[in-house]
Amino acid sequence: MLKKRIIPCLDIKDGTTVKGINFEGLRNAGNPIELAKKYENEGADELVFLDITATIEERKTFVELVKNIAKELSIPFTVGGGISSVEDVRKLLEAGADKISINSSAVKDPKLISDLAKEFGSQCVVVAIDTKFVDGSDWVFVKGGREMTNLKTFDWAKKVEELGAGEILLTSMDGDGTKNGFDLRITKLISENVNIPVIASGGAGKTEDFENVFNQTKATGALAASIFHFGEIKINDLKSELKNKNINVR
Repeated sequence: MLKKRIIPCLDIKDGTTVKGINFEGLRNAGNPIELAKKYENEGADELVFLDITATIEERKTFVELVKNIAKELSIPFTVGGGISSVEDVRKLLEAGADKISINSSAVKDPKLISDLAKEFGSQCVVVAIDTKFVDGSDWVFVKGGREMTNLKTFDWAKKVEELGAGEILLTSMDGDGTKNGFDLRITKLISENVNIPVIASGGAGKTEDFENVFNQTKATGALAASIFHFGEIKINDLKSELKNKNINVR
């Protein structure tokens, strides 16, 4: 059985860490290199770095910043934002990323998923799915949550697995930054219907939220940002509490 992973996420805009609610109203959360070091020391299992405006601004992820963060880390490091080609991924892996995360570019060109899986191996390819419940269905959103697609979340999750993704990072836009708990319904639906690991994201506010997502869904990882950035929960404390509740964390 896969051990559960606790994964802090650094949302980067203009070289600094930011955090919003429902993908809006961003505020500064600190220096990404210092935060990365802090999380590794606190026992994070992995780190995710998302350059959240790279796609909208049509530019590439900050390769230099990736290099500087990678130097400080020994835990797996996933990088996303503005990635649209095999060449982009090669540069980021050379800069020290272990995995890459694609979202808008995968929707635009699904073949990119299989191209990357062939070139670098499925274990390197994370497909991020930003999902929102609209008019009775779950829909995929792109461009940092700004644009609704005509893809249903369930169908897209099945498709990305088929194309060779090694992992899905599933963010509930309805839960993002609210601290009301992970979206257990959509997380359960997706994690029970694909055979690749699913990381739950969006809505973590307290220890019980992690307990619920691990007990009530098949998510193998849980990602959070603001509760870690603003010191509301320390990762080592969270892991100790989860272990006490018999949850098999790393």
